[in-house]
Amino acid sequence: MIGIIIQARTGSTRLPKKVIKKIVGKTVLEHVIGRTKRVKNIDKIVLATTRKKEDDILVEIAKKLNISVYRGSEDDVLDRYYQAAKLLKISEIIRITADCPLIDPKIVEQVADFYFQGNCDFVSNTHPPTFPNGMDVEIFNFKSLKKSWQEAKLKSEREHVTPYIYKNLNLFKIDNVVYGNNNFSYLRITLDEKEDLLLIRKIYRELYNQNRFFGLEDVLKLFKEKPGLTKINQHIKRNEGYLRSLKEDEKNKTGKN
Repeated sequence: MIGIIIQARTGSTRLPKKVIKKIVGKTVLEHVIGRTKRVKNIDKIVLATTRKKEDDILVEIAKKLNISVYRGSEDDVLDRYYQAAKLLKISEIIRITADCPLIDPKIVEQVADFYFQGNCDFVSNTHPPTFPNGMDVEIFNFKSLKKSWQEAKLKSEREHVTPYIYKNLNLFKIDNVVYGNNNFSYLRITLDEKEDLLLIRKIYRELYNQNRFFGLEDVLKLFKEKPGLTKINQHIKRNEGYLRSLKEDEKNKTGKN
């Protein structure tokens, strides 16, 4: 069974409750779910959130949109994914984060097709990245997820789900999808900071009325027409959350010595 698991919680630190911020009248999570529903050949879509009371609102959104829900650990997101996939018998997991309200279904399909054609354990479009930040897709099999769940120890590996896989090239068959001959990884259309929200709202106002499910090509065309838009959030580092987790790993190592 092929399943998309969307991780989401309201307890984000940089932009609190970002996944329920409104964009053209809908929450960020509603946009993410709506877009993932357009991905072809998917058997199940799951919201993986926490057991915290404050995340009840996310469960309500998921139920309203008729997708499955799993509630688990807040910080051990790897465990949340493993338990969700195990419970729902998902053999091939597509990982999407709820801070990507511009996720393009065609790109998800492209990464999934590449994964199945290559008979891989793990495929992403982020190692190295050539797509804009906010178009991130990972797909991996349950066997690899289980091995990670059993063996990953570092905070960064538990909190960010897949580092144990892509750091162990000797254990897993891994590949990566690139954006043709172009590299747009310097562009940022993900949601972590208030400037990100400002940009994403502007993009939606420009494109949503013509096509509710506009894709990456439409965004790139808009950026070419209005290059000033990209300057709104260009000062924010890519993968800031993961880099912070790596620092925590180092602190923990130091503390043990």
